[in-house]
Amino acid sequence: MKWMVYAVTALLFSTAEAQQINERPCYTGTVISSPGNIALPAAVIHVINTKEQFLCDSFGRFRFYKQPGRYLIRISHTGYADQLKEIILPGEGNIQLLPARQMLEAVVVTAVAGATRIKRTPVSIAIVTQKEMTRTTSSNVIDAVLKAVPGISAITTGPNISKPLIRGLGYTRVLTLYDGLRQEGQQWGDEHGVEIDQYGIARAEIVKGPASLMYGSDAIAGVVNLIPGLPASKDQKIHGDAITEYQSNNGMYGLTASIGAHPENSLWSIRASHKSAANYRNRIDGRVYNTGFSETNLSALIGWEKPGRKNYLQANLYDNFQEIPDGSRDSLSRQFSYQVQEADRDDISNRPIVPASDLFSYAISPLHQHIQHYRIYQKGTYPIGNGELSTLFGFQQNRRREYNHPTLPSQAGLDVQLNTWNYELKYNFQEWQGLKFTYGINGMLQQNINRDATDFPIPDYNLFDIGSYLLVKKDLRKLVLTGGVRADSRHVHWNNFYTQTDPATGFIKKANSMGNTGSLAFPAYDRQFSGVSGSLGMVYNFSDLLTVKANLARGYRCPSIPEIGSDGLDPGARIYYIGNRQFNPEFNWQSDLGLFLNYPDAELSLEFFDNRISNYIFLQKLYGPNGQPLETVPGNFTYAYRQGSAHLYGAEASWLIHPTQIRWLHFQQSLAWVNGLNTDAELLKTEGEDAKYLPLIPPFKTNSRLKFSAGNTKKDADDYFLQLELETSATQHHFYAVDNTETATAGYVLLNLGAGISFRNRKDVAFCSLSLSVNNVFDAAYQSHQNRLKYFEYYRQSPNGSAGIYNMGRNIAVKAVFNW
Repeated sequence: MKWMVYAVTALLFSTAEAQQINERPCYTGTVISSPGNIALPAAVIHVINTKEQFLCDSFGRFRFYKQPGRYLIRISHTGYADQLKEIILPGEGNIQLLPARQMLEAVVVTAVAGATRIKRTPVSIAIVTQKEMTRTTSSNVIDAVLKAVPGISAITTGPNISKPLIRGLGYTRVLTLYDGLRQEGQQWGDEHGVEIDQYGIARAEIVKGPASLMYGSDAIAGVVNLIPGLPASKDQKIHGDAITEYQSNNGMYGLTASIGAHPENSLWSIRASHKSAANYRNRIDGRVYNTGFSETNLSALIGWEKPGRKNYLQANLYDNFQEIPDGSRDSLSRQFSYQVQEADRDDISNRPIVPASDLFSYAISPLHQHIQHYRIYQKGTYPIGNGELSTLFGFQQNRRREYNHPTLPSQAGLDVQLNTWNYELKYNFQEWQGLKFTYGINGMLQQNINRDATDFPIPDYNLFDIGSYLLVKKDLRKLVLTGGVRADSRHVHWNNFYTQTDPATGFIKKANSMGNTGSLAFPAYDRQFSGVSGSLGMVYNFSDLLTVKANLARGYRCPSIPEIGSDGLDPGARIYYIGNRQFNPEFNWQSDLGLFLNYPDAELSLEFFDNRISNYIFLQKLYGPNGQPLETVPGNFTYAYRQGSAHLYGAEASWLIHPTQIRWLHFQQSLAWVNGLNTDAELLKTEGEDAKYLPLIPPFKTNSRLKFSAGNTKKDADDYFLQLELETSATQHHFYAVDNTETATAGYVLLNLGAGISFRNRKDVAFCSLSLSVNNVFDAAYQSHQNRLKYFEYYRQSPNGSAGIYNMGRNIAVKAVFNW
């Protein structure tokens, strides 16, 4: 009888539980193809802004349970374009997917109140997928992103250092985010790159235009949000991936591997990466000495998820030994030379020639940089009241050491440690009469410390930043209206900073007090900066084919610490910086207009912008009474920050042709043009035409790609592709010519080739992808206008007529990606 009692009891409990489940709010439906209305088995449904995924059954049917409300979901299936759909729980409905060639809208979560479709936000936004980044040959994450987006470029210092520019503005005007957390790593330096593992990024979102409304200071030009990959499958199994690649030009090899799992209510992952390279080459300079690097990254994630709630904790470690060239060479042979004496005794014309063995070596030279970046942060969302609260709290530590003493290699010239505490609270209110409100508070607390160094370009300082904002959105079906306002406050403080001579080494060192031999390097400073920013935009969808966007935004940027406080040498940049303590914040007004057409066989986008900046800060090269560049420290040029006004305007266009009747053909072309004018009346009066244009403005550029692809030609293979790419850069005659700060740059054309194949298992899951690419097929000798190495020249003329260092020559790359 006992077994009957147990059986009846179990049946009663299971029946009660089933009844309880059936009473929970749910959404049911079927995923089908269009045209044809054929059920699509194993389609994946992802709830945006969560890591929750649901798998359709063998008949394409699905059912999932969540709290009542509105949700944005993305539906994916092999061979079909992702579909976005806003649903209301409880409810039901079928979802149609179009063939992959018929491109649909993507999702973006950057610089908007919540998950929003690109087509329904007035901000100019671009998405770069992991697939696009994987197929791009690059040495760093910024280069992997910028090729795919018109209007985005980079300031480079060799293969592994790229600083993003958006529409002609960069440095502390572009805010780089890691999973929404602002990246803080001494980004003011010319050769200070982005300390993020390129192999760990699954997606990049780029906002073109002021994003101060969401992020405050430093987003006056836009935002680059690099989003790491996270485990998504809920099959209770451990999954992973591995990538290995090799590049022929500088012998770069890269390795990365990750494992992770996503059980029902939790997830975890671990990733390790390493890449190393020797000196790169081109046919003008040969091997460019001191351009190698050795970079290691580690990351770990744990997370918890429940219906309506999520909480993640992630930690990252970045460690990079980075060489920086100085461009010194023999005046006749043009062979590179290296420094053996300290700056006060160094004679560049008599330096020894670099041995051939060192040019091909992976060993890091004694004069290099060591950059370490540690990051730990918490990110979560929680239902509170009728709305949703999002939190983001993080801590970062950036340690930068630049070694520039050949007689004492272990002594760093620059040694700075930057500690940053980030915080953000954001509340999305329940929709009220068609209005969606978001209120947020974010900012940071920052402390910079000069450690064991001999050069001090910036002082020890403390910074506190806080801002609050209110966003509102009204969706009227065809018309979407958005607006918002933000107020910011930043307090910057430092005490008197003294230096003195170290009797043991003879170098300058940091002093705690004046002392007998001390001197005041940075007088005390205390100032409060504030600013108000805002935006107003609209989107009008005339039809499914035509969309028009317009946006007006006011941005705000507080002067960076070097701009107001620097007075010293940055050894890596080989520049002596001079700041100005009287600078005021930058403000800008930018207007954007966009036209977007989406046909079954083609897509077209056309965007215009106009950006006017007051209190614009820029660098100007200084010259001495003899007409020669001023060298406050021998062998290093001197630059001073200036403040004036600027006007930038331009346009970007792109079109994509993918005929539905010729599915193996894919043609894409983009172009970008920006003009930057100096509108400082005083400077124009004294310097004339030389001061007409702004520095670091990219020339007119086009990018054309012709791709041939095929799929399912073999049972075990899919996604064959062959790609031809043409990069064109026009001659740049618009440059800042005052005191030869910049010079004209010749145009160039580069041909790149790529091919690849993916293999799938019996479950139709890609487990291996192989690719081969050749960049700069004809080994063209060229210099990018934003290549800093172009100006690394010590002689007025050379035997071959070239000056400065050229960009990388032909580069053949092979890459293998494995998934399990």
